[in-house]
Amino acid sequence: MPTVSAHVAATLARHIDHVFGVMGNGNAYFLDALQRSTDVGYTAVRHEAGGVTAADAYHRAGGGLAAATATYGAGFTNTLTALAEAVQAHVPLVLVVGDEPTSGPRPWDVDQIALASAVGARTYTVGRTDAAATTVIAIEHALTYRVPTVLAIPYDVATLDAGPVPDAPEPRLPHPLAPAGPFAEQTIRDVAAALAGAKRPFLLAGRGAWIAGAGEVLGELADATGAVTASTALGRGIFPRSEFDLGVTGGFGAEAAMQLVTEADVAVVFGASLNQFTMRFGSLFGPRTRIFQVDIAPAATHPHVGGYLRGDAAAVARAIAAELARTPAVPSGWRERLDIPALRAYEAGDDIAPDGALDPRSAAARIGEILESTDALRDRVVVSDGGHFIGWANMYWPVAAPDRMMMVGTAFQSIGMGFASVPGAALAQPDATIVLTTGDGGGLMALADLESAVRVAAGRGLAVVWNDAAYGAEVNLYGLKGLAKEPMLIPQVDFAEVARGFGARGVVVRTLADLDRLAEWARVPASDRPFLLLDLRISGSVIAPYQLEIIRVNS
Repeated sequence: MPTVSAHVAATLARHIDHVFGVMGNGNAYFLDALQRSTDVGYTAVRHEAGGVTAADAYHRAGGGLAAATATYGAGFTNTLTALAEAVQAHVPLVLVVGDEPTSGPRPWDVDQIALASAVGARTYTVGRTDAAATTVIAIEHALTYRVPTVLAIPYDVATLDAGPVPDAPEPRLPHPLAPAGPFAEQTIRDVAAALAGAKRPFLLAGRGAWIAGAGEVLGELADATGAVTASTALGRGIFPRSEFDLGVTGGFGAEAAMQLVTEADVAVVFGASLNQFTMRFGSLFGPRTRIFQVDIAPAATHPHVGGYLRGDAAAVARAIAAELARTPAVPSGWRERLDIPALRAYEAGDDIAPDGALDPRSAAARIGEILESTDALRDRVVVSDGGHFIGWANMYWPVAAPDRMMMVGTAFQSIGMGFASVPGAALAQPDATIVLTTGDGGGLMALADLESAVRVAAGRGLAVVWNDAAYGAEVNLYGLKGLAKEPMLIPQVDFAEVARGFGARGVVVRTLADLDRLAEWARVPASDRPFLLLDLRISGSVIAPYQLEIIRVNS
């Protein structure tokens, strides 16, 4: 007869197509049932945090419900940082774990429910008679609230006979939040009237707008009003017409473009939380800008917002567009008078920095040129670890759509999730090249899952390691304040040689000419290409603009 573990596997399999994880005592029977009786794929990673991270990246690159698994105790506690990141980033994910037996904890058991709750994840524990129903409830919770959910299988319940797997009901999911009522209707009229009368209209969109599928209607709204557009770091590429788009806002934005945003007289923000980084610590908009925000949060998320409308970004944008169509308004003509490419240009940097190491700005620009000009690299997904280096990819590497650029770790201010993100993104986008950008600190922390990246993404995966022999963000923020730098430094690591040990091709990059190896690699047929790791020996003296902004605010 099917076991409790089989009930969980069969029920979950109706809503997912892949699971990432590490096998142990607590999830062995679940994985056995998954492999023997479902069509769901399974990818083994080398660290439990990597399982959650890979599932997280799988969702960000492909959408849908993500799934990971780990054993109880130490296996579960290893997932917590990655779980916290997924909570902060609003990733719908089910983490199937073993747990202490129903008879009580053993010496090596911990209170997993409390630990999950501490990072914002709810736990559902299955029993012998309700495993399928409880699994559906966990799925429903993850999808409804866009949050990771822990599904626990007690150790002494995992192998109990549970009878035939029942036809569990489908999860009940909420409809997109549509604006309704007289207050919402009046706010829509207010926004439409403000845009119709604006001389310098501006539209900003974030990841929430992408999740809502608002890209097309936002493009229509921009055309109808003549608005200049831009996106948050997690919404890059959402607007259809790049010729009128300023790129990313906040500390990653080009300085001239950000200065232009302050001149907007009306700004409407769709699906963006307006955090301190997007808002440039309050200076993104000018004091005369009238700001409206559209989001699903209960209230406006920044004090500069003058009008707030709670609702699905696509639904609200369509309502505003319909209201505009009833007015005699014409496009402002502002965007046609601007030299957008010049406004969004970044400083090129020097080939070599004054300290003799590679200038990360020129290296990032050259990599961006190769990514755009090489046929095999145009269809790509960029995944980013956390660290000082995150500015370089966001500034210099073009992105086609929000699901083609993800920063796993930044929501929780973590590092060390880069290598494990690669297999998740690679399996979600099986035809794309996966480009990882990571630092030496985070790279060392995640090194176990370099093996996972090399194994899963061979032929179409590459990693760029920004290697400055330091925890760069800490050096920039605290070293400049006079704190002891020794704890912030890392012995110079030869990542290229390490990569070769994992079966990848490793290249040490000391000059821009060394980056020609990337173009050469891309011209080789994918079947003959190993995973490529570029070990960029960059200068630690070049500080990313977003870090300079943080330094200024904290000084």
